Order: sequence, then structure tokens, then C-alpha cells
Amino acid sequence: MRLARLLLLALLAGFLAGCAGVNVQPWERATLASYAMRPDRDPLATAMAEHVYFSREAASGGRGVGGSGCGCN
Repeated sequence: MRLARLLLLALLAGFLAGCAGVNVQPWERATLASYAMRPDRDPLATAMAEHVYFSREAASGGRGVGGSGCGCN
């Protein structure tokens, strides 16, 4: 029983040690603001993703909008 408590305590300490704040330092902002970090940096990939989503869901312009695309209407 003591071993189980010790193991549980070690596991809990491991989970709590992984928590960290999300503070962006001023010298890190240039990296996060770079062109490579933009989700729309590749228009061809965006168009292909939209095409795949449209084909799979049978819904036009459904990106970012909740609801189903079953085509029942």
C-alpha cells in the first residue's frame, strides 16, 4: 500500500512539474511572427484543403462553421 501511495505521489509530482506559463518573451516574438508561422502561407495547400473538405463533407464554405454536411436539405 505504501508503494502505491509513493508511486501515485511521484506520478502526481511529474504531472504538476510539467505545467508552465505561456509567457512570450520579447526576443521570441520575432520567431512567432515570422511568415512560416502563418496558417495561410501556402494558398495552394489552403485551396486543396478546402477542396478535400468540400468533397468529404458535401458542404460549401463549411470551414469554421458548426453543423453537419450530410446534404439532407
